[in-house]
Amino acid sequence: MQNRYPLWKYAILVVALAAGVLYALPNVFGEDPAVQISTRSGEPPAETVRQRIVDLLDSENLPVKSAEVTENHFLIRMPDTTAQLEAADEIELALGTDYTVALNLAPSTPEWLQALNARPMFLGLDLRGGVHFLMEVDLDAALAQTMERYTNEFRTKLRESRVRYQQIDYEGARVEVGFERAAVRERAFDALGGDYPSLDFRGEERDGLFWLIAELPDQEVSEVENFAVSQNITTLRNRVNELGVAEPVIQRQGRGRIVVQLPGVQDTARAKDILGATATLEFHKVDESNFPYQGGPDAATPPGSKVYQRRDEGYVLLRERVILTGEYITDAQSGIDSRNGQPQVSIRLNDAGGDIFSRFTAENVGKYMAVVFIENRVDTRRVDGEIRKVSERVEEVINVARIQEPLGNRFQITGLDSAQEARDLALLLRAGSLAAPMEIVEERTIGPSLGQENIDQGFNAVIIGFALVVVFMALYYRVFGLVADLALLTNLVLIVGVLSLLQATLTLPGIAGIVLTVGMAVDANVLIFERIREELRSGASARNAIDGGYEKALSTIADANITTLIAAIVLFAFGTGPIKGFAVTLSIGIVTSMFTAIMGTRAVVNLIYGGRRKARLQI
Repeated sequence: MQNRYPLWKYAILVVALAAGVLYALPNVFGEDPAVQISTRSGEPPAETVRQRIVDLLDSENLPVKSAEVTENHFLIRMPDTTAQLEAADEIELALGTDYTVALNLAPSTPEWLQALNARPMFLGLDLRGGVHFLMEVDLDAALAQTMERYTNEFRTKLRESRVRYQQIDYEGARVEVGFERAAVRERAFDALGGDYPSLDFRGEERDGLFWLIAELPDQEVSEVENFAVSQNITTLRNRVNELGVAEPVIQRQGRGRIVVQLPGVQDTARAKDILGATATLEFHKVDESNFPYQGGPDAATPPGSKVYQRRDEGYVLLRERVILTGEYITDAQSGIDSRNGQPQVSIRLNDAGGDIFSRFTAENVGKYMAVVFIENRVDTRRVDGEIRKVSERVEEVINVARIQEPLGNRFQITGLDSAQEARDLALLLRAGSLAAPMEIVEERTIGPSLGQENIDQGFNAVIIGFALVVVFMALYYRVFGLVADLALLTNLVLIVGVLSLLQATLTLPGIAGIVLTVGMAVDANVLIFERIREELRSGASARNAIDGGYEKALSTIADANITTLIAAIVLFAFGTGPIKGFAVTLSIGIVTSMFTAIMGTRAVVNLIYGGRRKARLQI
């Protein structure tokens, strides 16, 4: 029947509108600047520590809105960012390095909305404020590390094969080994060629020597560079977690650069320290002439030995020579030791590391070996009355064990305090060390006041654009114009609801996309209303004019919006950062505007005029 909707279409509209309102609602409640505190093992601090923190903030006259315990941390909500930064400094100073203190913005969403998984959308760096880094990976150093590894492996292989070489070194992407005679070079080729299929081997004769050249092809060089950048991105992503950033942006830019954006972070120094922090392992032989070690940290030590602090208290004297470092680790997985139920980390080494470890353990069965965990930490100290961040290298022995048998490239580390610590250690070992050095080449800080100014200006732009469109449509199209205005308001609610549901990040260009959508959203209604006017001028009845107007304008509306949607998809696919934000809001706005402008306005018009045979259309 003309101008009558079936019940199921009204039900779709009601459900869509209710869902849009429900998921847009969390954005009304805003966010609180917060400080989150957790132990190094990723658990909330004990109740005595929590009470100590609350008493500390009270003694420093720092107001607290609320304090709550979550699954992983203790969250303290503050009234403003100034109090948040002061509280974080005081807490770090009081608790020391045994706890992780991070800044965060905690949503104020009521629990009943959180139970429905309704959360506010994230705000980008330009709206929330924060820090922006452009970091450049030293790709030459990454290649040099790879070629140095090949060089060391060649030395080991040739020594084991009893092939005597005169010189060995690397330059660029190739390793050069010099021999006195061509026959010796052929033996070297037989010893090396089969184990390194990724290298191109060839021979040269110069300077009175027979040279074996092993060159890394361009494709392999690119893979080394890509691995270095990818590994550094993974490392940065894991280190950023310590900052408590809700929606960090860490992405590759060009051949060897990485963009890091941390919305909500105002402490640039701490962010730089966290991004530059690394964690790795070293394996040392125990100085058995002084084991167990009875001296203190500053006692005199034999040449070639050094005192290390043990995690389980006390000290141990280790040989300074490093047996193996974390760069040989290819994988680390946490688990439980089946023999005693204690947490452990299973380590896997690459071939070169496995050879080194197997040879050392075979030669030292029955002797003790120690595992040293090394991490760069940032400590908060009061210096000359001012709170400052101090970076320090922390070395602690997490495990001392007797070598029972020769070990290969797979073994386990025990002596960990908890399963969470085992998981953290495995994570740091898998992605805790940077694959290549990095340098910060660009650094920007956007203050929260500037972010708030951007929000206010963007909000004003939306309101002014919305108001102008509403007034124009109401004056020009009367009742139908008011229906279009209602659809436009619904469209804005749906856009915010969808952005929140998808947990998308709203940026300043994203707000521009919303403003553009406000203007475009009524285009469909203008086309429909003008078609209705034409039908009325040609003598059609009110019912036929409405039906004809919507039907005949549909193809034009679809063509225009689909073309724009394709452009938005292309922007999203090939754009970066702000361009993607603009494309996301524009795409969502196109879909929701078509829904509200066609189906939504038709439903309202049907309710107003559908039951009146001789209605006079106010258009």
